[in-house]
Amino acid sequence: MKQRTILHIDMNAFFASVEQQANPELRGKPIAVVGGHGRTVITTSSYEARAKGVKTGMAIWEGKRTCPELIIVVGDNRKYTHTSTKINEIFRDFTPEVEAFSIDESWLDVTHSLSIFGSAVNIAYQIKARIRHSFGITCSIGIAPNKLLAKLASDMQKPDGLTVIEPENVARILERMPIKELCGIGRNMQRHLNMMSIYTCGELGRCDEARLTRKFGIIGKRLKEMGQGIDNSPVVQYGEEDDVKSVGHSSTLERDIDDPAEIRRFLLQLSDMVGSRARRYNVSGKTIHLYVRYADFFSSWGKQTTLKSYINLSDEIYKTALSILDTVELEQPVRLLGVTLSNLKHQAEQLPLFEDERKKLFATQAMDKVNDRFGSMAVTFGSLLPGKETAGNHVIPPSWRPDGIKNVDVK
Repeated sequence: MKQRTILHIDMNAFFASVEQQANPELRGKPIAVVGGHGRTVITTSSYEARAKGVKTGMAIWEGKRTCPELIIVVGDNRKYTHTSTKINEIFRDFTPEVEAFSIDESWLDVTHSLSIFGSAVNIAYQIKARIRHSFGITCSIGIAPNKLLAKLASDMQKPDGLTVIEPENVARILERMPIKELCGIGRNMQRHLNMMSIYTCGELGRCDEARLTRKFGIIGKRLKEMGQGIDNSPVVQYGEEDDVKSVGHSSTLERDIDDPAEIRRFLLQLSDMVGSRARRYNVSGKTIHLYVRYADFFSSWGKQTTLKSYINLSDEIYKTALSILDTVELEQPVRLLGVTLSNLKHQAEQLPLFEDERKKLFATQAMDKVNDRFGSMAVTFGSLLPGKETAGNHVIPPSWRPDGIKNVDVK
């Protein structure tokens, strides 16, 4: 098997950098980007703010206490998704094998591009120069034989770094590397591995596979390989992903709500967002899942129901989600709502048998065309007319991608 050459590109403090570039008065100052005007947390901060202790996930008051001169900037998600999409277009000038990991991270397999551009390092420098020239922002790039190590490398020098992990140096680099630095080792997994006296990648790679399998099941083998720097997963370019299993939207509300009418209105908005995306990609589903998180942040529940027929019309999704909600007595005001359509299939174009259903379909298709042209909610349900508070979509979901069904229409 030919040795692969993978780049992982990580935009530096992406949201904050975009805001500083758009507004020269913010450059060189500690800023924090937040999701909305109401209750929210810091989604990212500039390097000037990070130097003073401001971290992602802090409440605004925590950030202000840590850095009194901190400037709070309400995020502009359309600006970030537009920039991310354009940056990924730059990547495709160097290789078609581009996998967007999130709004500010992508993997590139440049194995077959080396004969054209000379070397991976040359490709990395060209990408850095084009991003800086086009957008005035920086990125950190890792180069390695696989995706796992390339992502690890991109984290080693920030901001504006370039790190190469050569195959012969993998064992030495991983020997004392804390396991938390590996993509896929979250806080909970780290805690369980620490309880097994495994703290470094070297220790994980030497651990008996059977011991890991007894503890973690089938992922035990994968954990051992990660500790050894082994990762055979391909860079999956757009159009080659596995079939999407679900379409969902969730939103943390600007304030806790307990009024049933308000909850229903937010539920309708989320159902419309789910239905719109499902119709855009010609999928329908039989299972509706409703998720609710309460005001105390820690208490939550999720319930689902499976229908006899497939649906993707917003009002049908809403009615099903509402029927789930009606089976539960809410214990506290609601902080977050989520609606997901799953058990999907791609549907053939087929007109409904009955006239009322055809009229509903035609009306929905007309509304979708207007919204596709003029923006989401240009035409919407009367209860969601402008002027009424909406659930919004202030924080870009982790599932967002520049292309395909995961390209969520953000606000």
